[in-house]
Amino acid sequence: MTHAPVSDATPQSATPWRMLALLAAAELLGMSLWFAANAARIQLGARWGLDAGQLGWLTTAVQLGFVVGTASAAVLNLADLWPARNYFAVSALLASLANLSLLAAPGYGGALVSRFATGCFLAGVYPPGMKMAATWFRERRGLAIGVLVGALGIGKGIPYLVHALGDPDVFYVVTLPSLGAVGAAVMIATLYHDGPYPFERRPFDWKLVADVVRHRETRLATSGYLGHMWELYAMWTWMPAFLAAGFAAAGAAPDRRAADLATFFVLVAGAGGCVWGGWAAGGLGYSRVVTIAMAASGACCLTVGLVFGASPWLLMPLVLVWGFFVVADSAQFSAMVTEYAPRHAVGTALTLQTSVGFLLTTVTIQGLPVLVAHTGWRWAFTVLALGPACGIAAIARLGARPPSTTRAHPAAPSRV
Repeated sequence: MTHAPVSDATPQSATPWRMLALLAAAELLGMSLWFAANAARIQLGARWGLDAGQLGWLTTAVQLGFVVGTASAAVLNLADLWPARNYFAVSALLASLANLSLLAAPGYGGALVSRFATGCFLAGVYPPGMKMAATWFRERRGLAIGVLVGALGIGKGIPYLVHALGDPDVFYVVTLPSLGAVGAAVMIATLYHDGPYPFERRPFDWKLVADVVRHRETRLATSGYLGHMWELYAMWTWMPAFLAAGFAAAGAAPDRRAADLATFFVLVAGAGGCVWGGWAAGGLGYSRVVTIAMAASGACCLTVGLVFGASPWLLMPLVLVWGFFVVADSAQFSAMVTEYAPRHAVGTALTLQTSVGFLLTTVTIQGLPVLVAHTGWRWAFTVLALGPACGIAAIARLGARPPSTTRAHPAAPSRV
């Protein structure tokens, strides 16, 4: 394999794979803030007397904050105004402080503000990290981004691990991820250097939104991504509650720590899926990879209820397979948009894709507990299969290959 050339301004020790390892570690630590409140949902619910819908808003607020943060950064062009490592480091520090403010929240309203602010600042950790990795890779960029998406998926599972293995007190579940985000900021500020493959700057432009919406191929690729997002975050958010209910229905003693530990491994399985997706896309192409992943995850949505209440030895293999495929296609959807979108509107297309996708997650995150109240957990996840079904239909209309496979410098890599 040929390594990327290293410029005179970059230390010789800064090789592509070393920088990827650094970024993966930083993304893992930084993104551990995302589900901090959800991992402590039982304690926070008891503290403020919250129902399932209100607990869902503790994650939905992060989603909405991320939408606002991403859109604001795109409109203000922050990624081009600040050096990448400074932007990442400052954002990680601010996200850490926002997350810590949850401990001082006087009530539920204050907690929502804390979670919203955390999501806003994570917009400076999540997409910029992907762009930073892209400057080090050209031919194997899909695999590199897959590794990074897998790392941040594991990071999102860290609060569940802390809750399962350590003290379930809110203080530790919130504080340890915040310290991890500080570590991520220090690592990037002191050790990271940009690579030799910067990509073209194509900032967001409101005037280009109509061009993006009218462009058939971009619209279909984005529709596929929306189907993926309909499923992903609702599954990640409510998997601990589903597993706890499933273990209890199987006759096991109520043990929410076991459910949280199992959820952590579901997200770890997703890391493997992301690496597979990045590797497979090189040979199969984006369309086939996302179709395979959505078909597999959609099948899991429909069948997981069949083993609800059965032995955990039957339930866990299925949810681990689901965890593998539910996120395996994430990086490839954004890569598809960079290939299909009009070249003058790639940045706008990616921002629009991300914003609408994360807004859509709020529907299923908040809607699932309403469904559970009427049907129970056994068949609640079946509604998520609508997303992969619609996504597969959109990608089938798109076709097997992008119109051009020669673009070496996509404007931005991935948004999960």
